Amino acid sequence: MENRIVRHLSVVTLALLLSACSSNEIYRKDFNTVCTYKTPGDCPKSAMQVHAPDTDEEYHLGFVEYDDQGQLRNRAQMQAVLDEYYRIAGSDDDVLLITFVHGWHHNANGQPEDGNIASFRHMLASVSRMENVGSKQQDRNKRKILGLFVGWRGESVTIPFVNNLTFWDRKNTAHDVGQQGVTEVLLKLEEIVNVKVGQEEENPPPVNSRLVVIGHSFGGAVVYTSIQKVLADRFIDSRRGKTHRGDASGFGDLVVLMNPAFEALRFASLYDLSQEGCRKYFDSQLPKLAILTSEADYATRYAFPAGRMLSTLFESHVTLERHYCDKPGSGGIQSMQIAEGEADRNTVGHFQPYLTHRLNPAEVAMARSKGFQIKQIQTNWAQQQNSGSLDFVGARLEHFGRTSPLNPYLNIQVDRALIGGHNDIWQPEITAFIRDLIVISTTPPEVAR
Repeated sequence: MENRIVRHLSVVTLALLLSACSSNEIYRKDFNTVCTYKTPGDCPKSAMQVHAPDTDEEYHLGFVEYDDQGQLRNRAQMQAVLDEYYRIAGSDDDVLLITFVHGWHHNANGQPEDGNIASFRHMLASVSRMENVGSKQQDRNKRKILGLFVGWRGESVTIPFVNNLTFWDRKNTAHDVGQQGVTEVLLKLEEIVNVKVGQEEENPPPVNSRLVVIGHSFGGAVVYTSIQKVLADRFIDSRRGKTHRGDASGFGDLVVLMNPAFEALRFASLYDLSQEGCRKYFDSQLPKLAILTSEADYATRYAFPAGRMLSTLFESHVTLERHYCDKPGSGGIQSMQIAEGEADRNTVGHFQPYLTHRLNPAEVAMARSKGFQIKQIQTNWAQQQNSGSLDFVGARLEHFGRTSPLNPYLNIQVDRALIGGHNDIWQPEITAFIRDLIVISTTPPEVAR
């Protein structure tokens, strides 16, 4: 009798768990037409959308979905989106491609107006408005804003509180998605921009098309895992026939990671590369990787190292002899020690030795005048000083004096007033800050000069 009750309870428990699992099928099945998005709830199954065509807020938004093994749900979905973006880029219009990879507790399906999707839409519209102003000031054509939302099963169990136990399972899945599939779509997006650039070099006007990639939480782990080796290769630039050491390159034009959930040790080699010899960067050096982590992100600050402590229990760690830079040049080399175990247990944004900046609320709210020149944002960036600060709309970026100014890799600690927690990443000041980083990284060079 007792055995029978136990069996029944086991079956019921299993059934409940299975029913609580999030969908493991493709969600945006319509990728044969471009749907016009007007109000929330429109185009719920469409993988290709356009918002407010022929207005100041026009943007395109595509969706690509991956399974738990990092494989495309449907290769035809990705190809349809890329074909549409190739078509747009192949016209007379320049393009600004912005990709977002979501994190834990979000999916490609979920609700059509998932918070990440709605906020990403808001950012695309904001960038489109800024691009409209900038193009008029700079006497060039407005670039088409092309967004891509990369979806994967960040939420595998839908039961509240129980889903918090999926943290480490989803972490492993994030690295699988990054290693197995996302590199392909990111490189193909970069190809769209580079093909457009090649066309423009053969047939001027100048090069304006750009690519930006954004990842949040485990989406940051997806992005970083997919392009870590690419970043190292582009920084060193070991191509044959190289005759001089110029600006450091990155992936696309800018990568932004928000409250990323991966170990600081994964960042160690890039940090060391960027600090090597305390090199002085040229005024033309643009940011290539910006990591933003809130001091109030308790998921990555406490839960992450607690879990890593168990998973690294039997691993061997040493103390690494490294250096930081309190000024450019060999005279700025200052020795420091890196506790390898601490770097392997803590996230990149909560490992103090690797932090380069802090983002604080502005002491006085700053509003830009109607006549503000967009190119001034990049001019201000190029004039940074060691241990100085740089004002943005609603925020001030402070340099810690532990790396050369204009180092293309920024690891930024964010005040809790700007990002209040792990998922609170879309406050107006943060959206404006990222938008300005995009402007800095994608302003055509002849305009910046």
